[in-house]
Amino acid sequence: MSPVIAHHRAGSPGAGPPDPSGSGTDDFNAPPRPGRRARLWPAAVGSVGLLGLVTLMSVTGLAGTAFWGPRTTASPVAAVTWPAEGQAGVLVEGLGARGDLGTTGAQEPVPIASVTKVMTAYVILRDHPLEPDGTGARITVDEQAAGESYSGSESTVPVRAGQQLSQRHLLELMLVRSGNNIARLLARWDAGTEKTFTARMNETARELGMRHTTYTDASGIAPTNISTAADQLVLARQVMRDPVFRSVVARPDVRTPETAGPLPNTNTLLGQDGVIGIKTGSSTPAGGNLMWASVAPDRNGDSRLVLGIVLHQGAGTDPQRGMASAFDTSRTLIRDVRQWVSTTAPGPR
Repeated sequence: MSPVIAHHRAGSPGAGPPDPSGSGTDDFNAPPRPGRRARLWPAAVGSVGLLGLVTLMSVTGLAGTAFWGPRTTASPVAAVTWPAEGQAGVLVEGLGARGDLGTTGAQEPVPIASVTKVMTAYVILRDHPLEPDGTGARITVDEQAAGESYSGSESTVPVRAGQQLSQRHLLELMLVRSGNNIARLLARWDAGTEKTFTARMNETARELGMRHTTYTDASGIAPTNISTAADQLVLARQVMRDPVFRSVVARPDVRTPETAGPLPNTNTLLGQDGVIGIKTGSSTPAGGNLMWASVAPDRNGDSRLVLGIVLHQGAGTDPQRGMASAFDTSRTLIRDVRQWVSTTAPGPR
């Protein structure tokens, strides 16, 4: 079968780059510089899901296919159960215009909490790309990251000053366990200061066409990190082209020398209903948020990558309740979408 290249609707900037012109506990389980172009990630992958991932990238056209947002968003498909509150959006790769299931909710920027870390990882991997099986540079844990390790007011991961950890390991601690202190450490390592790194995040968002997104820190702890479901789908589609990112967010757990056992992934949907990632985020102002990816067979038996985002679930409650709501709505949405994909083949919507 010939590779299916994801279709961009007429009028969307998919053919080229766009014009350049609260508080609360973060996460539910807490105790390109100017002129750069988006790079195409190598069509290879590490040890996690090698055969399925390579096949999926082939049939969906992820390998070697550029995408520039914002995409033209369709009206939401009625065949799936959309959340009754907040925002959501779903995109199925490789089904052409039919795969754009649309978005729901007023697409006004809302706090996204630790979903912010997806952009942090994207910028880190763009500035310091890794081979599929590579571990990257050895990075020394500084006093600040160590001092923040045992914060009771945010999601952190225990590390020790002077400890050297690989770039990949730090990405795992940030994305799998949602360590805010690790996100800030990576930002300082990349750009010297978190402020400079945050400016790069915003530059990258503009390059990708995410015009309703603003980042104010690398971890997502501040409620001023805001975005929309439509914008975050643009980022999800871009970052999931990187096999290193894909393998990291698919990990069920991560280890650190400072803990006795494995630290489980904050995404409790992982491994169910074809879910292979991506990132949780919760706080009182943000509510519960989940960027997710699932693999689903279409009517012809071809694997399709399904990307989704659910934002602002149970906002104003506590982070645990908000995240529980995001998991519940996402689970229902994922199952409905997978059922829809199983009856669908590429073609006009």
